[in-house]
Amino acid sequence: MSGRIYNFSAGPGVMPVPVLERAAAEMLSWQGRGLSVMEMSHRGAEFIDIAQRAEASLRALMGIPDPYRVLFLQGGATLQFAMVPLNLRAAGASADYVLTGQWSAKAIEEARRGGAVRVVASGEAARYTAIPPRDQWDCDPSAAYLHYTSNETIGGVQFADVPDSGAVPLVCDMSSDILSKPIDVSRFGLIYAGAQKNIGPAGLTVVIVREDLLGRAPAGTAAMLDYKVQAASGSMYNTPPTWAIYVAGLVFDWIAGQGGLAAMLRLNREKADVLYAALDATEFYRCPVSTADRSLMNVPFTLRDAALDARFLAGAEAAGLAQLQGHRSVGGMRASLYNAMPIKGVRALVDYMREFERTHG
Repeated sequence: MSGRIYNFSAGPGVMPVPVLERAAAEMLSWQGRGLSVMEMSHRGAEFIDIAQRAEASLRALMGIPDPYRVLFLQGGATLQFAMVPLNLRAAGASADYVLTGQWSAKAIEEARRGGAVRVVASGEAARYTAIPPRDQWDCDPSAAYLHYTSNETIGGVQFADVPDSGAVPLVCDMSSDILSKPIDVSRFGLIYAGAQKNIGPAGLTVVIVREDLLGRAPAGTAAMLDYKVQAASGSMYNTPPTWAIYVAGLVFDWIAGQGGLAAMLRLNREKADVLYAALDATEFYRCPVSTADRSLMNVPFTLRDAALDARFLAGAEAAGLAQLQGHRSVGGMRASLYNAMPIKGVRALVDYMREFERTHG
């Protein structure tokens, strides 16, 4: 497909070209039926089949066990910051949170609105450039749940493995690295993820929740915010984000066609290794993240001379390398390497970085 740039945006992120082409081909007439998915009744047999197929594909990709419900919701991961404590933390109970960056900080802030929160470990002193060592976590064995953010999109730190929470339900905001590698879903009580990184268009949020955690919301909870209500209605208590669910299903099928999550992990490691090697080979660029905790999805870096930032970004745009500016809160650069970013895109970025250093170093 001609005219495509390499999109390093942190979100909405790059989409697989075959998925975009399929969605474009079916935009006006889904499977020759004469209407778009966006025009279908969410109660009709055609869309119900689309939604059921998407869920089945996701279950197969992630190996989601039977005692878990898959919910296709709205409101982004940000709404889940409120829904998780509302549904899982009983009155008077406390929840444990690991603070590793700005997104876990937002989750903590929201959870504190309605009850007690314990920050069991924090990376703030290290400016969120490393995951707090596990032997320093002060977890409560009676906590309602333990929450962590598996990948901090802004700071570029990522958990290499799943923390052990014992008998306490483990809750994970997996928005920016879901489907990037195999995981054992049975280790978790609940997983949630905004779609606009590795799943599909913004507007869809996936929640994977263990069935025994349903029905814990207090009396009087708004029906839209109750996991049990959403599960009982098949995620269709109201009109769901139909187009986003359809495209997500196409993405799930695309990942399966690439070899599944094991293949995604191999590709993501290769892409990250290429970029980190280029950063570590020179003093012109610097990645602030601890080597052991570097993200495979989001790579922040700075130039030795910040006065060159604007020139670097302008040259990158001219070279077809888009959305490399770092988050406004930290500055510098950030390259997001989600599943759909091809290795050619990363190599093109590295070639540009080397040429920029040659001419401005």
